[in-house]
Amino acid sequence: MVFAFVRLALVAFVVMTLAYVVISIWSRQVRRRKLKRAWEEEGRPGDRADYVERGLDDYDDSLRRKLILLIYILPVVIVGFIIYLVNFM
Repeated sequence: MVFAFVRLALVAFVVMTLAYVVISIWSRQVRRRKLKRAWEEEGRPGDRADYVERGLDDYDDSLRRKLILLIYILPVVIVGFIIYLVNFM
């Protein structure tokens, strides 16, 4: 019984980690494209690489980046809630 739970937890952690990495990379690329487009629309102020890097540094500290961590939290909370409902309701 414990072995099955550990195996489930390990597989779930691997799947959640893969999802986190893929969504994180995708979100960063979307942000990079928007910054490049914004640089062109603003009349090309300064060097494009510096503009994009400053924007990505701001993105790294943003709430959106932190919300991606919910990939780890939500499934655990949902499974815990389902276990509670099945056993105690």
